[in-house]
Amino acid sequence: MGTESEIRSGYVVIGVDTHKHIHVAAVMDSIAGILATLTISTDTGGFKQLLTWAESFGKVLVFGIEGTGSYGATLTSFLRRNGHTVVEAGRPDRRMRRMNGKSDTLDAENAARAALSGLATATPKTADGVVEMIRQLKVVHDTAVRDRSAAMVILKGMLVHGDDELRATTNRMTQIKLARHLAALRPRSLSTPEDALRHCLRTLAKRWLTMNSEIKEVAEMIAGLVTAQCPALLERFGIGIDTAAEILIVAGDNPERIKSEAAFAKLAGISPVPTGSGMTSGKHRINHGGHRQLNSAIYRTVIVRMQHHEPTKAYVARRTAEGKSKRDIIRCLKRYVIREVYHLIKARPETAEVSRVAI
Repeated sequence: MGTESEIRSGYVVIGVDTHKHIHVAAVMDSIAGILATLTISTDTGGFKQLLTWAESFGKVLVFGIEGTGSYGATLTSFLRRNGHTVVEAGRPDRRMRRMNGKSDTLDAENAARAALSGLATATPKTADGVVEMIRQLKVVHDTAVRDRSAAMVILKGMLVHGDDELRATTNRMTQIKLARHLAALRPRSLSTPEDALRHCLRTLAKRWLTMNSEIKEVAEMIAGLVTAQCPALLERFGIGIDTAAEILIVAGDNPERIKSEAAFAKLAGISPVPTGSGMTSGKHRINHGGHRQLNSAIYRTVIVRMQHHEPTKAYVARRTAEGKSKRDIIRCLKRYVIREVYHLIKARPETAEVSRVAI
């Protein structure tokens, strides 16, 4: 009979620490512990090598992968296509890193331990459908909006140094008119600072116009995809294309992975966090985690409803009379909105009942 360290169950989990060019994997037997590690390239050949290596140790129960939405996305998709279960391993907490140090191998081993112990349970997004298309377009759209804003700020900052005639002509112009006017400036010979300024203003104006056209084009694509994916979201008061897109992005192409509306609220950073201890039992604080863009979008929806939605205005008046602060009322309304939209994004909408909360 072998020693305890040689006894194996034949059931293993694989932990993977992902990077841009390489992935580091560790295989862990449910009885014998860590058995071996492997470094692979981030291409199909490396993924096949990992799969063959992992299956040589026994039946693979699950793959725990760090960064399933970034560097590990391609590997996650490959493993799913080959019939394996994948969970998001996440990072080990800071205390563990301070105690045990950090390396790619240690991170892979920690991912395997988290998957085996049940600490890693989050099902990653499949990222293989319309919602992934929306997410990609949203990244381009949002970065273009930031670039457009930056171009206008710089343009107006440089316009201050223009001559009296130029500043008087462009005074009180809207951004689009200002950009068009400055883009039409005639270039001069580059011999004075004034000439250089006109070249700069013309270039910045053209950049703004290019970004503006790009934003409109991408926004139309996003609107078409969101409308086709979940038109019911857009029928709700105060929910526009941008908010609906953020909701769908957080839910992913496999919204069935979100088991409850409370879980969805936590993903959005809207669920309160308990902070009670000793004599302060029952205390809560605002959750500063979750998807901050979605949290912000839900906040804007609530503000619109508080201003223009009669049932919400009546709710605010009633809760204010009860002594609730505006901050608490907004927190409650955000939770109601998340509850409302949760039932609209489930994989089988015909079985979902929309919340009837009067807001």
